[in-house]
Amino acid sequence: MSGSGGHVTLLSQGTGYGIIIGLSIFFCLFILAAIRIQKLYLQEDSEKSEMFMVANRTVGIGLTASAVFSSWMWLSETVFAVVVGYNYGIAAPMLYGGGLAIQISLMAVVGVVCKLKAPHAHTSLEIVRTRYGSIAHGVFTILNLINNIFGCSSIILAGSQLMTGITGVHLVAATILLPLGVVAYTAVGGLKATFLTDYVHTAVALILIIFFTLKVLTNEHIGGIGGLYDKVRAAEAAGTILPVPGNYAGSLLAFKSKGAIIFSTLIKLGNLGLVTMDTAFWQKSFASEVSATVPGYDLAALSIFAVPWGIGSVIGLSTRVLERLPIFPTYPNPMSAGQVGAGLPMVYTIYAVVGRGGVIAFLFLLFMALTSTVSSSMIAVSSIFSFDVYRTYLKPKATDRQIIRISHFGVFFYSLFISAFTLALSYGGANMLWWNYFAPMIICPGVVPLILTIFWKRQTALAATLSPILGMATGISIWLGLVKHEFGVVNMTTTSNQIFNLYGALGTIFSPLLYSVVISLTIKPTVFDWREFLRISLVQDDDTSKTDITATTETPTSTPTPTEHGVPVENLVDDKNPGEVQVVPSSILSGSQAVDEKQKQATPTVAAISLDDVTHPLDDASLRHLYRWLKIALGVFVSLVLITWVVWPMPLWRDYIFGKAFFSGWITVSIIWQFFALFSVVIFPVWDGRHALAKGYRGVRTHGFFRRH
Repeated sequence: MSGSGGHVTLLSQGTGYGIIIGLSIFFCLFILAAIRIQKLYLQEDSEKSEMFMVANRTVGIGLTASAVFSSWMWLSETVFAVVVGYNYGIAAPMLYGGGLAIQISLMAVVGVVCKLKAPHAHTSLEIVRTRYGSIAHGVFTILNLINNIFGCSSIILAGSQLMTGITGVHLVAATILLPLGVVAYTAVGGLKATFLTDYVHTAVALILIIFFTLKVLTNEHIGGIGGLYDKVRAAEAAGTILPVPGNYAGSLLAFKSKGAIIFSTLIKLGNLGLVTMDTAFWQKSFASEVSATVPGYDLAALSIFAVPWGIGSVIGLSTRVLERLPIFPTYPNPMSAGQVGAGLPMVYTIYAVVGRGGVIAFLFLLFMALTSTVSSSMIAVSSIFSFDVYRTYLKPKATDRQIIRISHFGVFFYSLFISAFTLALSYGGANMLWWNYFAPMIICPGVVPLILTIFWKRQTALAATLSPILGMATGISIWLGLVKHEFGVVNMTTTSNQIFNLYGALGTIFSPLLYSVVISLTIKPTVFDWREFLRISLVQDDDTSKTDITATTETPTSTPTPTEHGVPVENLVDDKNPGEVQVVPSSILSGSQAVDEKQKQATPTVAAISLDDVTHPLDDASLRHLYRWLKIALGVFVSLVLITWVVWPMPLWRDYIFGKAFFSGWITVSIIWQFFALFSVVIFPVWDGRHALAKGYRGVRTHGFFRRH
């Protein structure tokens, strides 16, 4: 290990390759076994497109919360929460966490609205095409792909650079192997596979986060919460910790921090784009039961706050203390800007406190955080390829089996492309800090037009098509124009200017609102009929007509709806394989009525049904139930915005340095919040899914893995 401020290798290349390849094989075998159990004993077949893309819309609260939490627990929430805690002090991790929570709670609102207006949708793009037609659909397809490509590549970028920095694994090898290991279980298992692996990732990652937080805090060189406070204050007084520009009195323990507020605002804007423009979050909403969408998403929103707040505060500040001690890997030199930008403060601190074993555990955390996000992105992109491109334009009459085959191809192709794209970013000099500043300008222009698609009936197709294009051009022009005017040159260094990136991001996300309203109200204004969304139909099996079996001109015959642990299903016999049962959700939730085979065959094509005759698949009781959940979702969203943006931070934004008692309470609550997250997204999902787990266990114990069904 080098002891200079230059390159520091903490583990051998063999260890790095072993962890990447070994964990990839383990998760592949794990998910194959889980898929086998689902298919044999839980009637969940990932070879059906409804199961592959939206998990038959029957995922419960616990698994929904765990999967959403995992998808949003990006590597940046751990590694770069420590970086901003190291750079800006106590304010940044808390502001970081607040920015994550509101986006998830917003998607809870969007999820309920979509279940009300488009209950059989598979992707957000399907909704766009139904409302605006092919041109707007094409624009938003490109925007969704851009969002997934940049979001996914940022995680691989951070992971591969960290893996290279820690073990010396070649950057190209790390960039290719990390996403490649996700391909097998994602291609085979589909969305439900990502739900299951997301749970395992979440459990391991949260346990490690809590362990690292407590281990660093209780280390003899830190001395607990009080010891950390005393050492930071003493180092600031002695001048061994240089004043932080923009912080009150230059202190890391002052909440008033210009750098933290600019960074957190950029993160909030960027994350809003990453969530809204990522079909993966919409798919998880479509996949969950109606009664699970709001509590699942809001539970994840409350839990995600724990990740950057606790670990960013404790390890970020502890790194400032340990960096001056001989146990730190770069001693006697401080870390370079490149090492900080690559996310290495957390790794070096863990090595100083725990040793090589701690770094190996960190690589497990890295793998968990990275692969869960990449897997979710792969499913989102494959659904765009298969459903929004192939089935929509290339082969409208594609069978279920053909759609699945294209989905598998999409997963494999995307893994190759994203590796190549990430390598281009790496060799171009990008790191996660630069990406966090740049991202909002490229991923946010479609946010407002997409939200208006399901909330405002007067937005026109022209407005939806042009406003995101104009918005992106506006934001990038503001950004580059300011950089050129101020510095005279545009390069990776000058374009990393915080405030200019913020101006560009604000232009990108808010200018489309102006463009959309002006275009919609002045150029051929129209009013959209929300009933058009009810034409979106479920994808049936190969020999089943692709019609919406619930949107009929007659009231369906009332028959008992079979349930599986409270989840209503319709058992439709596959004509091609009479021995198999096709599982299709009974209009998503209880209260829906089964349709007998004779009536289903008599149902006309949905597109041919007059809007006056189209009926909602949910009955009045279920609709009232949904509207109650919508009020709850709106209430939680508004409350989180007010608490995390106003009530909590505003009183602290003053000329004040945390006292020891206040600091102790601050850190204590952040750690308690970590345990709350552990209960919410690790322990509770096991209890929530106990019946399915027990049924699968009984099936394996009685019949094994190879029973023919």
